Amino acid sequence: MASELRRTKIQGVFELRSHVFVDARGSFLNAFRAQEEAFISSWGDRAIAQVNISHNKVLGTIRGLHFQAEPNSEAKLVRCLKGRVWDVAVDLRIDSPSFGQWHAVELSPELSNALLVPEGCAHGFQVMQPDSELFYLHSSFWVPEAEKGVRWDDPQLAISWPLSPMEMSDRDRNLPLISDILPLY
Repeated sequence: MASELRRTKIQGVFELRSHVFVDARGSFLNAFRAQEEAFISSWGDRAIAQVNISHNKVLGTIRGLHFQAEPNSEAKLVRCLKGRVWDVAVDLRIDSPSFGQWHAVELSPELSNALLVPEGCAHGFQVMQPDSELFYLHSSFWVPEAEKGVRWDDPQLAISWPLSPMEMSDRDRNLPLISDILPLY
C-alpha cells in the first residue's frame, strides 16, 4: 500500500506517512517504495548509493544543517526508528520560489513517517527524546570534500528549534551563515 503523501511549501520536500499493519504477531511497515510519486519527483532515477544510521544519546542534540555540494549533491529519505526528532529541510536552491525557507516535521516510529529531502536542500535535526535513531537513504556517496553546511542558528533562516541545544559537534557549531556561502545551486 502506498504511503500518504504530504506536500510542503518547499518543492520536492515531502512527508511520507506509511501505513502500519498490526496483528497478533506484531506489526509491519513498508518503509520505502521506489514507485512512490514523491520519491520519483525528488530522487529521479538515481540508485540508493548509501544507507546510514545515526544514534543520538542526548536530548536536545542538534546535527546539521548538512548538504553536499555539486556535483555530489544528494537527496535523502530520513526515518526515525527509535525515539523522536525534529527534522528540518532548508531550501538552498537560489532559483527556487522557496529559497531560504525551511520546513520541519516531527519524526517518530509512532507517527510512522519519513521526510524526503531533495538535492539542493540542507538537512538537520534535533533530538526530542534520548537514544533516538535515524535511518537515512542517500542518493550519492559521502564525499568529504563536497560536505558543506549552514549554521543551525542562522538568523536569516530563523528556524524554530523546539529545545535549547544541549549537544553539537564543533564542526556544526562553526558552520557558516547562508549569506557567506551563496550562491550554491
